[in-house]
Amino acid sequence: MSDGGASEHALAAASPYELRVDRAAHVPETDVRKALANGDMGFLHSYTTGSAVDGPGVRVVVWTSGCMWRCRYCHNPDTWKVGNGIPVSVARATEELAKYKEGLKVMNGGLTLSGGEPFMQHRFAIKLLTAVKKMGVHTAIETNGYFAEQVSDAELANIDMVLLGIKSWGEAEHKDLTGMDIAPTLAFAERLATLRKPVWIRFVLVPGLTDAPEIVDGIARFAAGLGNVKRVEVLPFHQLGRFKWKALGLSYSLENTSAPSPELIRTTVDIFRKRGLMAY
Repeated sequence: MSDGGASEHALAAASPYELRVDRAAHVPETDVRKALANGDMGFLHSYTTGSAVDGPGVRVVVWTSGCMWRCRYCHNPDTWKVGNGIPVSVARATEELAKYKEGLKVMNGGLTLSGGEPFMQHRFAIKLLTAVKKMGVHTAIETNGYFAEQVSDAELANIDMVLLGIKSWGEAEHKDLTGMDIAPTLAFAERLATLRKPVWIRFVLVPGLTDAPEIVDGIARFAAGLGNVKRVEVLPFHQLGRFKWKALGLSYSLENTSAPSPELIRTTVDIFRKRGLMAY
């Protein structure tokens, strides 16, 4: 399968909030399955440069397509379907990223592979991150960890750090928010702790949904007990992706939810800090 479709669509995006659909509609399903199995081809939503909020330093962020979770606050639901992504070979993606390697080194940055859920394309993800690591560029992956059992410890060695999303606390609360079980995420967190892999925890603060003190403190207690969590990022809920739900004909349950107040953000950050975590 060629990545001819990639030449028809720009990989670079001015913003990750750009709506992108059906970019791989021309690719037969058998080719999609083959690509996912061998990892020579990936399906990418887009990439942006100059990010200072997706890992240490200044970074290039690549967003993959495909995610089995259905987070109620997701700001990129167009990344749920693999077929919405642009088919791109590992060789082409590596060639594109090589253009930035010297600048990324100077700015103490690197590559962050995000999504969607990048471990849904675990073979492609590992091949791309390994190639970038060989350039001497810092590598990170942003993931919910649900599919991480498909990746070996040796393959994880080519990932310098993990930005792990812990969405909520409690089985019922987590399933209500994401549609999925929390256990695989926590198991991956514990595995990363055993490997001493540096982790940043990412938690989206949604008023009336994830702001209960027992949810926040549950995550804080768990994270504090791991020993490898270098940072906790409390990400305030926003409505920048609301238009995508409407454009895709999806039912959006948070239509009338406001961003958290500065006071709620401070209170939440303090709960993490009281557990000895570096939180922002």
